[in-house]
Amino acid sequence: MTQAALTTNKDKFVSDLKAVVADTEEILKSTADIAGEKVAVLRTRIEARLKDAKARLEDAEAILLDKTKAAARATDDFVHEEPWKAVGVAAIVGVAVGVLIGRR
Repeated sequence: MTQAALTTNKDKFVSDLKAVVADTEEILKSTADIAGEKVAVLRTRIEARLKDAKARLEDAEAILLDKTKAAARATDDFVHEEPWKAVGVAAIVGVAVGVLIGRR
């Protein structure tokens, strides 16, 4: 799997987690008026796990951002150090994409 595909998958994972967190928060808000000992215990447990999930999500997002910036810096450095190699790689990728599109 390529680095771009991994980054895309990580972005989708983070996006999906954000949606789950938002949905869970909405469920907690809509059940706030329901009374009962079991519901209160469950709400407390869910709130704790939700807080933990948010913290982990923020950490994962920060790591993803750092890795993306590092990859961009490495690419920029490579292009400045080896401009003709970068042009050659871009041309090869362009030809490959053109062949793939032409097959459809």
